Amino acid sequence: MRWIPVLSKRTLFIYFILLFLLYLFYALNSCLVDEKTFTLKYVFLKQHISKYRKVGVRVASLFGFNFDDDYQYTRLKQNEVPVKRLPDALIIGVKKCGTRALLEFLRVHPDVRAAGSEVHFFDKFYHKGFEWYRDKMPPTLEGQITMEKTPSYWVTRSAPKRVYAMNPSVKLLAVVRDPVTRAISDYTQSASKRPSLPRFEDLALVNNSAGWGTLSVVDASWPPVRLGVYARPLRRWLRRFPRSRLLLINGERLVVDPAAEMTRVQEFLGLKRVITEKHFYFNSTKGFPCLLKSESRGTPHCLGKTKGRSHPYIDPRTIERLRDFYRPFNERFYQLAGINFGWP
Repeated sequence: MRWIPVLSKRTLFIYFILLFLLYLFYALNSCLVDEKTFTLKYVFLKQHISKYRKVGVRVASLFGFNFDDDYQYTRLKQNEVPVKRLPDALIIGVKKCGTRALLEFLRVHPDVRAAGSEVHFFDKFYHKGFEWYRDKMPPTLEGQITMEKTPSYWVTRSAPKRVYAMNPSVKLLAVVRDPVTRAISDYTQSASKRPSLPRFEDLALVNNSAGWGTLSVVDASWPPVRLGVYARPLRRWLRRFPRSRLLLINGERLVVDPAAEMTRVQEFLGLKRVITEKHFYFNSTKGFPCLLKSESRGTPHCLGKTKGRSHPYIDPRTIERLRDFYRPFNERFYQLAGINFGWP
């Protein structure tokens, strides 16, 4: 008696799939070899794939495999055109805490596109409307993140409400650092533009010019000092947005260990971890991490000359007064943020 192989339905189905794949490889190879008829062969191949898919579904059903009629599969998009979109994420602050560095580091990621300069839409140009704002954004492909950085949003009272009106699901990023160091950095920037500016000590403290024998108190109304009281703006933003939508970035850690802090940022934005240790090197002259490569440059580079300025000498007694002033505000900020930044 002749032996007849018994093939199961599953085995026959696998054979059918293998034959289909062999035909697919043959058709693709023909397209690659004959470039002149690529367009025609592409259309021909597309029609055959569609036809064989329908046949495959029918054959599969005969062998007991069920597919839903609304079965979806991913297609590679051909000739997709980038379009301008409203931001998916905003760097809202804080001034002189490392926002420029954060943006430049994020530009390394292929799925991030950011506006070239601070747009100031939610604090200065909101009356121009969302279409004006959209036009300021870079073109992006589907799946890429559109970003914008304007640090003054952090302290603009109307900004949380306006941002929420644009997109309640927008992701917010804010860089914070020791408020005393931040105030000195803020003053240093202003002094570089106005050499006649009084000493830091005379601006930060009331009655300081009369000498240390008199009562000197911190001038909480001076903008560089006032901006370091982070709890007040944070409370405003949290009235509109849940804590899960706002990422607070440690400015000190962004300098000491940028790769670790950027890992947190990429996870928060839902991005694949692309920015790692290999992208950074520490510049001892500037005292700041620089990029080995970026989106626009294949060679190492640092931020501009205005970044990483040397701070002037500040009387230690003034620094101590400021630390005492900020301490209770810092504690409130830690409670709201759910993070203890450990500032002195």
